[in-house]
Amino acid sequence: MKAVQVTGYGDVDQLKLSDIPTPEPKENEVLVQVKACAINNTEIWMREGAYGQGSKSGWRPEGVQFPRTPGSDITGKVVQVGAQVDESMMDKDVVLFPFTSSGPDGQEHISEDMSFIGSEYDGGYAEYVVWPAELCFDMPLEDYTESCVFSVSGMTAWHMVEQVQPKPGETVMVTGANGGVGSLNVQIASKVFGADVIALVGDLSMEERMKELGATHVLSYKSENLEEEILAANGGPIDTVLDVVGDALFSTALTVLKKGGKFCTSGSSGGQKTELDFRTLYLKHITMYGSVLGTREEFQRMLKAISEKKIQPVIDRTFPLEEAREAQQYFKESGKKGKIVLLP
Repeated sequence: MKAVQVTGYGDVDQLKLSDIPTPEPKENEVLVQVKACAINNTEIWMREGAYGQGSKSGWRPEGVQFPRTPGSDITGKVVQVGAQVDESMMDKDVVLFPFTSSGPDGQEHISEDMSFIGSEYDGGYAEYVVWPAELCFDMPLEDYTESCVFSVSGMTAWHMVEQVQPKPGETVMVTGANGGVGSLNVQIASKVFGADVIALVGDLSMEERMKELGATHVLSYKSENLEEEILAANGGPIDTVLDVVGDALFSTALTVLKKGGKFCTSGSSGGQKTELDFRTLYLKHITMYGSVLGTREEFQRMLKAISEKKIQPVIDRTFPLEEAREAQQYFKESGKKGKIVLLP
């Protein structure tokens, strides 16, 4: 089968298109013919070594074992089942829950042995992938491309919003609102939890689209008077920040939060390190959350909301599998309007 493999830590030249054997499912696994695989920061940072220090990087302490096929947002059709898997799984259109873990229900994502598809296992930058049958769920939408964009970014966004529990009448500010996680934060906070949303984007030409997704106000993070504009739009300090940017908007976020406000982060595309005056935290009674991925129950609640059309896929463009290098380079450009998807 065709597969794009990462051959080591480094730039996109570490991505190699290869012809490798099609994997065989173990007794509790299924073989999935990959129909679509969306790109996430996770496989970019895995390749770049951003999750670790020195020569080891990955979700596990031992680092990634190369060559590795990346890709974690996967949809496809089950074409073979293992000996212990019910035959009814054959020909099912599925979306893959993206990691294994021995953690108990509700703590799967914080278990020490959490292992990620595309990092600790070969992933979806390929024509086929094997995965545990119990981690393959019915696609929430009929289209493979539309259904694949939710697995990692969707679960990350869902878990972020569930942690902060916004209520109708409260205001949530979403940074990076045009991106994969951000655009889902906007939808989940507004259309599932009923909060008002201030969406921060770079280009205000996206205003109409952001409002379609549920934003009450759309502001440009490039504004020289951003803090004043946020406070004016909301009529005062805001309740919660959902952040994927990191350093670039951290100070602004803490400034506009009300006393007793909540700050939840799941990314740092605008800088991985920042300065913090601890007095801001304790004098304003701010609660901070770190957030990565989520639980199986949250994943299933998200899939139900998608199937009920409460959450829409937001897709910028697709690339053929052979253009994985170009797709990852495009992914890192600013101004995208949604997810980037590889099609094997």
